[in-house]
Amino acid sequence: MDGAARHPVRPRHCQGMTQHSESPRQPSTTAQVTLRGPAELVDSLPYLLGYHPDDSVVLVGLHGPSGRFGGRLRVGIPAAEGEWPELAEQLADCLRGSGVPRGDRPDAALVFLCRDPADGESGRAVMERLRPLAQRLRTACGALDMPVYEALCVSGGRYWSYCCPDTRCCPAEGTPLGVPGTSAIAAAAAYAGLRVEGTLKEMTARLAPLGPPAAGPQERALDIAGAALVPRMLGEADRETVRAETLALTGRLLDRYRNAPAAGRNASAAGADARDDRLLTHEEAATVILGLQDRVTRDWAAEWMEGEDAAPALRLWRALARRCVGAYAEHAAAPLTLAGWVAWSGGDEPGARVALGRALELDPEYVFARLLHGACNSGLDPEPLRQCLRRQRAARGLGAAVVQG
Repeated sequence: MDGAARHPVRPRHCQGMTQHSESPRQPSTTAQVTLRGPAELVDSLPYLLGYHPDDSVVLVGLHGPSGRFGGRLRVGIPAAEGEWPELAEQLADCLRGSGVPRGDRPDAALVFLCRDPADGESGRAVMERLRPLAQRLRTACGALDMPVYEALCVSGGRYWSYCCPDTRCCPAEGTPLGVPGTSAIAAAAAYAGLRVEGTLKEMTARLAPLGPPAAGPQERALDIAGAALVPRMLGEADRETVRAETLALTGRLLDRYRNAPAAGRNASAAGADARDDRLLTHEEAATVILGLQDRVTRDWAAEWMEGEDAAPALRLWRALARRCVGAYAEHAAAPLTLAGWVAWSGGDEPGARVALGRALELDPEYVFARLLHGACNSGLDPEPLRQCLRRQRAARGLGAAVVQG
């Protein structure tokens, strides 16, 4: 977006704040939900993102006179204050450009700063420490003709407004958060069957490398597999054989996961992941991880994306990402990208963004992750890519050559 659209700044008094939002994961719906005041804005945040943000800057674009929710951005809060000015400018520029594919420019913005207090620290101290960041974001958005209608800090079970000077509605000690899930958007999300998957930290932890005692044996298995497989993968004679062996082993592992159903809806994520980890040997994990470093093999593995393949594939890719330990941490870019793809293909956009974002943290130049991350964030439909992979799978089944882009 070029930011050409201008919009008068609304009154800062937060009691008059009203926003209308389409369902966050079903943008085509015509149903509207009205949010009044910062309390309902704070309660709506997990439903806009699909998880509870922690240690996060969140920007939400607003469109039209009613303030319809549009694009939303989330990044971690940099520890170094010297990075805040550049971050604010980059986020404002990204938010302005978030609607370019749809020709829908944000007219204004909302800012949320979410951070829990450290031990012995108060939420108010966090709010004051982040005040310069809030001001930078307001200035950067305003410079691009996107006035910030509200900027809120959420910390220690309370929230503060950086925009409202009236202590009658925005007391200096902050306002206690309401009962979670009681806002209008929470009710609408529950009615639509949408779930909040937990906190961002919890979602990220599901993709983190295993620690002791499993990490040591897994790294040794990766060393052994690398010594055996890498020379074969680099040689013309054995490359196709390694691809076939990797996919055959992956298929057997998917059958194993398919026959060991996922944990129930009420089971903890950590418990479910621990059970999935026990389904893999160190040697099996190492062989598939090394094999997926070949781009063609990874692209063929992406064909396990839908129907009865989707759930076991997502569990397997997550488990393999957790096995990328020690010196092999960057190898996780491949299984993380596959996990992000399966999640996006299945409609889990928050999970897809977390997995793809983690892949790009490990390897910012990983092209497949960059393409998927951009498409997911732009609200594109994954069906065209699914169709391409179906054709690829059919062509390989017929013995036809596959053209790689």
